[in-house]
Amino acid sequence: MPEATFGNVTPTEAVNAMQRRQQVPVETFSWWDIWQHEHSQAFTVAKTAGFDVLSDIQEAVKGALEDGTTFAIFQKKLIPILQEKGWWGRAPALDPETGESPVSQLGSPRRLQIIFDTNMRTSYAAGRWARFQRTKADRPYLMYSAVLDNRTRPQHRAWHGTTLPIDDPWWQTHFPPNGWNCRCTVVSLSEEQHARMHAAGQIKTQAPPTEMVEFRNNRTGEIATVPKGIDPGFGYNVGTAFLEALKEGQP
Repeated sequence: MPEATFGNVTPTEAVNAMQRRQQVPVETFSWWDIWQHEHSQAFTVAKTAGFDVLSDIQEAVKGALEDGTTFAIFQKKLIPILQEKGWWGRAPALDPETGESPVSQLGSPRRLQIIFDTNMRTSYAAGRWARFQRTKADRPYLMYSAVLDNRTRPQHRAWHGTTLPIDDPWWQTHFPPNGWNCRCTVVSLSEEQHARMHAAGQIKTQAPPTEMVEFRNNRTGEIATVPKGIDPGFGYNVGTAFLEALKEGQP
């Protein structure tokens, strides 16, 4: 798999977001045990309860953010630690909610790739949003940018070029990443850039219609509505959640 890229936010901005989450580690059995904005305030990896590996994974992700580590290096350093502690392959995993320990998939190269990609992208997204807020007087517009290849989701492709004011409510549900392995990003524009690109027909200046679909959380039984094209649990702005936690003084 090609190495992922995460945009031009400085590592410091992304690390700051990760550090806030590291102060609230949560051992869960399923990613669905916490919902949307809670993921921006707490660090969790499913099926880690009882294995004493959550802090190891946290530190590895933080180190990757600080050093600009590739996934290959991240994986090479972390796998021996996880294997030594027994968090590898298929084995019984404790469900803190039920007390049961069904045989589950623990560590694997594929799971590490998902952990790495998701945490890197959400951390960079939070840092990117914080920077956009600081500079919005000079760059008041955001443009959705999708990777236009054969792996791009149809809805994400349709959103490419959508350019709206930074305070438009559309960004509260559609600020990427918008799903597992989503490679979309956002670019900020000045008034001059916006006017030039609008005149050239290079951007879309109206928010796309949002179709909501129902999602049942099999862990909680709750029914939620999520925008079509966004994976359940990703339909929120990770940067807004991060800044709100800072304002409220949460750890």
